[in-house]
Parts: sequence; C-alpha cells; structure tokens
Amino acid sequence: MDYVSALLPPVVMAVFFGAVIRTIVKTQGGDKKAKEDAAVDAALARAEAARQTASPVPGAPKA
Repeated sequence: MDYVSALLPPVVMAVFFGAVIRTIVKTQGGDKKAKEDAAVDAALARAEAARQTASPVPGAPKA
C-alpha cells in the first residue's frame, strides 16, 4: 500500500499539468484572438507614447 501513496502525488500533478496545458492550448486563437491582440497593441502604443513624451528631445541643450 505504500507504493500507492508514493505514486499518487506525481500522478495527480501530471493530470493537473495536462489539464493546464490543455486549457492554455484551447484558449489560444479563436474568436478572442483579435480582441486580445488589440488590447496588447493598445498597451504597447500607450507605453511607447509615454516613453516618447518622457524622453528629452534629441539635440536639445542640457540645463
């Protein structure tokens, strides 16, 4: 009976890991992909705009 208690945790973890991988694969693409891509593009555009406004103008004299 000790072998059952020794093998149970790895088997449970393997099943859980398989379920996580399956969920990740199933949620990639599909009808939500365009919405997710648009959200990432908007976040990148905001970050780029913030970076450009925060950085000094090239060639400007230093104070």
